[in-house]
Amino acid sequence: MTRPSSSRSETATGLFTPTFVTEGFDELTAPAAWLRAMLDFEGALALAQADVGLVPTAVAEEIADRCRRSEDFDVDSTARRAADSATPVIPLVKDLTAGVSAEAGAYVHRGATSQDVVDTAAMLVAREAVRASLRELRVVADECARLAEEHRHTLITGRTLLQHALPTTFGRKAAGWLVAVIEAAEGLAGIWRHRLAVQFGGPVGTLATFGSDGVRVTTALAERLGLAEPVLPWHTDRTRVVDLATSLGTVAGALGNIALDVELAAQTEVGELAEGRSGGSSAMPHKRNPVRAVRVNAAARRAPGLVATLLSAVPQEHERAAGAWQAEWEPFNELLRLTGSAAAVTGEMLGELEVDADRMRSNLELSGGVLLTERISTALATELGPVVASELVGELSRRVSRDGSTLRAELLADETVRAVLSERDVLDLTEPGDYLGSADEFIDRALAAHTRWKETSAGDPGL
Repeated sequence: MTRPSSSRSETATGLFTPTFVTEGFDELTAPAAWLRAMLDFEGALALAQADVGLVPTAVAEEIADRCRRSEDFDVDSTARRAADSATPVIPLVKDLTAGVSAEAGAYVHRGATSQDVVDTAAMLVAREAVRASLRELRVVADECARLAEEHRHTLITGRTLLQHALPTTFGRKAAGWLVAVIEAAEGLAGIWRHRLAVQFGGPVGTLATFGSDGVRVTTALAERLGLAEPVLPWHTDRTRVVDLATSLGTVAGALGNIALDVELAAQTEVGELAEGRSGGSSAMPHKRNPVRAVRVNAAARRAPGLVATLLSAVPQEHERAAGAWQAEWEPFNELLRLTGSAAAVTGEMLGELEVDADRMRSNLELSGGVLLTERISTALATELGPVVASELVGELSRRVSRDGSTLRAELLADETVRAVLSERDVLDLTEPGDYLGSADEFIDRALAAHTRWKETSAGDPGL
């Protein structure tokens, strides 16, 4: 599993990169990884043509062997020269051609266009990055399941619109995290299994170079690369890209939700959660900042903009786009990096999360028990009617807030209430642990879904 590291590879660039991107995902999406993927396409293309008898086998092997030595290619030089043609493929093909014999050079990149190379490379890079992300999401789900089980009876304040609402349990909250992560991961896994396809269409999607053999070459190329074979070349059909992008965005959002909950619960005034290794402050030595939650939250907030850019690039001109396709490259890669890294950091954060059950209980009692007004109103409504019961309980709640008393005390002291409810009734109705509805059953359902998901994904050899 990919984890943050104290040392960074040379692929990490920029002052802010390590805050958002872990070392493992940095390497999986680095320029060198893209260059290797592009060379994998070129090598597989030569071999695929040999498979169908269009290129001498020895020539194809020479090209493929040269492509396997990606360390011999200068990534920075390729990137600089790419600006002249708005694609890194042209300088890369020049270097590849120069590195093989004249006979082999005649077959380098044969029948392909630049977009074939970059789009297929994107699928190859995404395959490895998403595979790693799914592994990290397993860790996140396991940690959520652990918290749900361990804290199924840990009372906590349920909050709506940031205000105290009804009692719940921290286990139920963690179960909610769990189900969201599972469902987001299942969507991403479906894209990973079925929608990552080879791109091969030549200049306008007809593979005219190969006459009637184009489809046979495509089939062989897809098999060589281990990617799906599309019905047609998808140069201006960007649905695969946005399917992946939106799935990644959904995952990022689910992780961001967990991070936001941790941030809110880690506030000094709340104090219900804390990160095991909290960060400090440059000015205030006492601070225990939830830095992992901050990193995940920040990544989650960046993801929608990246998804939006990719969605904006869906309409593309004629058979090949002029700018919209190029606009995809960086946001696509950044989305892979951010989402995978957010999953890795979330798993680590949850694994070391400190849960203060006593503080959760004391916060539950801050409002004097008014979290149970719904229950009390329902109990009184049988005799008093819903309107009168609601108004009465509302007035008693206002007294609690004004006088600093408790709802239990106000109920016991009110003659109208006591005419309906006995002392034992009031004591029972004001016990928050007895008003949790189906919370325990919901936790069981979430844990069962987690077990089923683990069994299903464990059978996937790609993971």
